[in-house]
Amino acid sequence: MSWLLSMHPVVQALLATLFTWGVTALGAGQVLFFKSINRKVLDGMLGFAAGVMIAASFWSLLAPAIRMAEQSSQWPAWAPALIGFLLGGGFLRITDRLLPHLHPGLAETQAEGIKTHWKRTVLLVLAITLHNIPEGLAVGVAFGAVREGLGQATLAGAVALALGIGIQNFPEGVAVAVPLRREGMSRLKSFWYGQLSGVVEPVAGVVGATAVMTMTTLLPYALAFAAGAMIYVVVEELIPESQLSGNSDIGTTGVLLGFAVMMTLDVALG
Repeated sequence: MSWLLSMHPVVQALLATLFTWGVTALGAGQVLFFKSINRKVLDGMLGFAAGVMIAASFWSLLAPAIRMAEQSSQWPAWAPALIGFLLGGGFLRITDRLLPHLHPGLAETQAEGIKTHWKRTVLLVLAITLHNIPEGLAVGVAFGAVREGLGQATLAGAVALALGIGIQNFPEGVAVAVPLRREGMSRLKSFWYGQLSGVVEPVAGVVGATAVMTMTTLLPYALAFAAGAMIYVVVEELIPESQLSGNSDIGTTGVLLGFAVMMTLDVALG
């Protein structure tokens, strides 16, 4: 891992988020071989993604934010985490109301955001793109914190976060590409739109790393902001989608497994 440590944190963040985007593309690539996927399997995968995001929000984001605040006498230890967390959730709430998008499994009449005449394809891609923003931001902030020597941030911890986010991106790619294929779109077009939902992660990762390096005092807020945005996505989208078809036990089991995997990665590597 020494070769990674020698790189500039922005480059580290870019490489990490290119990996997470690549896993999204890997999930979307399943449409090159399958026209559909068993709904129970998909629900379990969506639950797994939710569990990973919940665990990452605490161990990789909120806990470090609190530890950093404890080292400063400017604010109570809980304040930056609380403020950043609520701002992150609020940001996603506002974006959710404004950006036209459609969650997989829903009818086109149930699209959210400002009313438009955009195609169902675009709306589906935007739904996944929306929650890839905080994921990319979280990875970028984590790598930026390592270089700045803030708190107890470690390179292994940042890598563990990127690995966890990458793992849960696989079902997200599937969740976009498979419905498009099932509706009659060609394999290549379904794959293209599925992987396109992850393009925003490298952009958000670079922004996050750059912001931390230029405004180090905002790091606890940035970490908590990403956590709040991720929890909003989990509760508003991933968990409900994993239970749309009545497979609540499978979705819940997926959440537990995803949480356990991310917790293990972060504690063991971080």
